[in-house]
Amino acid sequence: MSDVLLELDDVHVNFPARRNWLGRVTERVHALNGMDLQIRRGETLGIVGESGCGKSTLAQLLMGMLKPSSGECSRARGPNSWAGSGMQMVFQDPLSSLDPRLPVWRIITEPVWIQKHNSENERRALAEKLALQVGIRPEYLDRLPHAFSGGQRQRIAIARALSSEPDIIVLDEPTSALDISVQAQILNLLVTLQQQRNLTYVLISHNVSVVRHMSDRVAVMYLGQIVELGQAQQVLGAPQHPYTRLLLESVPQAGRPLLDDAPRKTELPGNRRLPQGCYFRDRCPRAASGCEQPQALREGEGGCAVRCWRAVE
Repeated sequence: MSDVLLELDDVHVNFPARRNWLGRVTERVHALNGMDLQIRRGETLGIVGESGCGKSTLAQLLMGMLKPSSGECSRARGPNSWAGSGMQMVFQDPLSSLDPRLPVWRIITEPVWIQKHNSENERRALAEKLALQVGIRPEYLDRLPHAFSGGQRQRIAIARALSSEPDIIVLDEPTSALDISVQAQILNLLVTLQQQRNLTYVLISHNVSVVRHMSDRVAVMYLGQIVELGQAQQVLGAPQHPYTRLLLESVPQAGRPLLDDAPRKTELPGNRRLPQGCYFRDRCPRAASGCEQPQALREGEGGCAVRCWRAVE
């Protein structure tokens, strides 16, 4: 897993939020603020963080739907080469992500059809092969999406993502819209396919249990920055950044006492005017002199990278 498929180097993404009467931008939304990240072949990289931390913007950046405002993005297929078959995505809601007018075999092979490399017979044969791999019976391929259950539709979405043999598949909350009884089946399917096909996943989820089950490495995001990055067992089992601890402790567990070092504020600060120094300083129970300085990712215990000088003292 040493091959780097994708690398972000000090990537910033911001959007105009307000303009004056001359049309000049007077305020911006700072969605990503210095992202440094590598995605390695064959791994599952989990991305966690509360709403508003920049996970969705990161997903759109990876898919080529957004371009960085500054910084560099590079892929194994070439610098800033984002289009084509290299990236595919499995969305949160399988119903809304599938074209209701198309039969399933055409949905599955849509990425291949766009590339115009295969005949209709070849695409049909590919759809049957992929349907079997994800647990859909080939005789159902002429049906429309509404004829399938939520779990079956997500299997169809996974088959579609596989059809172009992408370098990386972005999984955006792939089980959150499914019944609990189906979630484990979809997760196990993703793990099996990864083992069989040496797939690379970027898993974006609020569900820490799903991330723990699936991920090799975990990146914890806060206000558009990665505050902790390392092996999943290390980050989720022995977190070093105060925000990671807060995030994990916020997951309800029966019989566990509340944190003694509760955060000073409960809401994420706005991303139009970013905090000075450490972005987490105003909420951090361990804030001290020195936290008013900008924080860089530094090596902590167990090989983790931590954006906190106190954590690596």
